[in-house]
Formats: sequence, C-alpha cells, structure tokens
Amino acid sequence: MNLVVQGEDVDSVALKTVAKLAGARAIEQITPQAFRVIAAADHPDIAGVCEKAQLDWAWIAPECRLGDFGLFVTDMDSTLINIECIDEIADMQGLKAEVAAITEAAMRGEIDFTESLTRRVSLLAGLPESALAEVYEQRLRLNPGAERLMQGLKRAGIHTVLVSGGFTYFTERLKERLDFDEAHANQLEVREGRLTGRVSGPVVDGAAKAEHLRTTRERLGLRPDQVIAAGDGANDIPMLTEAGFGVAYHAKPVLREIADCRLDYVGLDGLLNLFA
Repeated sequence: MNLVVQGEDVDSVALKTVAKLAGARAIEQITPQAFRVIAAADHPDIAGVCEKAQLDWAWIAPECRLGDFGLFVTDMDSTLINIECIDEIADMQGLKAEVAAITEAAMRGEIDFTESLTRRVSLLAGLPESALAEVYEQRLRLNPGAERLMQGLKRAGIHTVLVSGGFTYFTERLKERLDFDEAHANQLEVREGRLTGRVSGPVVDGAAKAEHLRTTRERLGLRPDQVIAAGDGANDIPMLTEAGFGVAYHAKPVLREIADCRLDYVGLDGLLNLFA
C-alpha cells in the first residue's frame, strides 16, 4: 500500500520518520502540501507522529485513481460548509445555545436524529422565512477547498450528490453554486411567511442518506467500491458504511472510527491528493 501524507505545512523530519517507520521504498511529492510514501507498511507509531506534526494520512492502493470512482456523496452542515444551519437560524430567536446542545448530542450519536430534528425545528416556530436568507448570505461559508474539490470531481466525470439532514433552502442554493448533480434535504414548512416549527415530507436522517447513496449508485450502475462519501457526524455513519471510501472531515470520534480517511488539517480538496 501507499501512504498519502498531507498538511498545511509538512515537516520534512516528520515525513521522513513516517517513511522510516513504514519501511517505505520512496517518498513522492504530489503537491507542496502532499506526499506519497510508496510501498509502505503499517506501524503503530505512524498515527502519533502524524498527529504531533498536524498531518493527515490515509492508506491508498497504488493503482487507485480518482477516475476509478463514479459517485461522490457529501453531507452539508460542518462538512461542505462551516456552520450548522439550524443552530444559526435558532440564533435569530435567541435560542442558539439550546438548539446547538441538541445538535451536538445528535452529532455524537447520543440521541436519535429524527427526535433531535423535531425538537430543534419546533423551537423555530414563528420565525420569519427571511431569517433563512440572512443565514445563507451573512453566516454560511464554504469550508476550505470545497470549490476546488468540486471542480476536480467534475473534471473526473464523477456524479455528485449533496445530501443533508439540514434544509432544502440551503442545499438547493449550494447545488446551483457548486454544480452538484443532485441535492436532498428536509423541507421546512412555511405559512404566511413564517416557519411553522415543522418539516414537511419524509425526514432525511442517516438511513435516508444511505438510501439516497444506494439508489443513486444502482441507477448509475456502479459498484460500492466506486463511491466516495464524506461527512462529520453520527448521522453520516450509514452513508459512509455504504461507500467504498469514507472521508471523515473534522469529524466526531464516532465517525472517525469507521472512516477510511480523516481530514483534520487540510481542506476538502485534500481528497483529490489521495487519488492523484
């Protein structure tokens, strides 16, 4: 196997230490921030060296390239973008701390997602719909590397899907902005210009995310190993389990444990370096 090591500032001593521990044949530069340690073997000290030097690392088969994949599915909140949208909407009601606590518990897998969504959305009742636009325009930012990642996936001919336990108001705008092929999320119910505190239609929870991945994969005639999925919380576990390659981006421990790759120090475009 090859070991791809990357970071904002790759310390040469740490890189050489990793290569030595892995008994690698050579080190190959991919970009100024990413290196491929060739013909490497696992060693229990590699993780510690990388974490101390703030380096991300992932095991990649030598023959694996981005063009081998046909589908990319990603979460939105705190993965593609820098915020949890519902927390920022709640801030308009002076309820951010209360809603954020429920969000965090759901992300850690401590409470059921549908229950958490119902509780959080109910607190938004009466808020003007214009608050959604305010969050999108003033608070929502793409996470580092998001645009470059999407451009690279498109060049490789990969079908892209944004699937979120958040809301269609945001996913539809990001779909257009970043040229996703599909987007799926929860629909906030609005009456007379105000949120009712309910969602309409089926809830997009962890199981629904995985189902969107499966149905899209089957429609495209792809194998599971031709799918990449990215997320950050417990709600993304079913989706990453269905994918051939799962990416945990600045993720909660419960997701980090099952992911094939963790990106903690580089941007989302670090995914492209893995398969360059």
